[in-house]
Amino acid sequence: MNKKQTCAKIVEILKNQYPDALCSLQYSDPIQLIIAVRLSAQCTDARVNMVTPGLFAALPDVDAFCNSDISEIEKHIQSCGLYRTKAKDIKNMCLMIRDEFGGKLPDNMDDLLRLPGVGRKTANLIMGDVYGQPAIVADTHCIRISGRLGLTDSKDPYKVEMQLRKIIEPSEGSDFCHRIVLFGRDICSARAPKCDICPLSELCPTYKKQKD
Repeated sequence: MNKKQTCAKIVEILKNQYPDALCSLQYSDPIQLIIAVRLSAQCTDARVNMVTPGLFAALPDVDAFCNSDISEIEKHIQSCGLYRTKAKDIKNMCLMIRDEFGGKLPDNMDDLLRLPGVGRKTANLIMGDVYGQPAIVADTHCIRISGRLGLTDSKDPYKVEMQLRKIIEPSEGSDFCHRIVLFGRDICSARAPKCDICPLSELCPTYKKQKD
């Protein structure tokens, strides 16, 4: 099989393993999602999900964030790490969303990347989850596992994204990345992958090398 065929097989196996391809961050609207993603940098999704209910209860929409002091945002997100930088980005992001985009998240890469604190990973997540567009979220799980599976040959997020875009069906990319996160947590962890129970082992060159 070539890489495109191998990737299609992996997609189908992961669909069976994880039928519900959902973002692990909890949110009720697109603005809450992009804020939660910003908070998740160098922080676990579990911790973010503990913090955001109180944050969004106090500041429920874009206008509330725009009208708040940065210190109020900081107060709610201290346990997420790098909270001063994140609070500043969230405030400025909301100001731009309100003032330049009419309170609605942009639906394209160029405009999303203009938002403070937003990189390609976040922009792809928004484009995939909010707008249903083709997207590849090249996070640490995606980079590690796609490399182990021989689908990519780089640890650079942009290069991984571009390589995966060439071999995965556009309609599958966003859900594939969500499933890869679940798979990485359950089975293909960074330090101790559970190759003995892995449904992808027969397609994995890393596993085959270990057996030889």
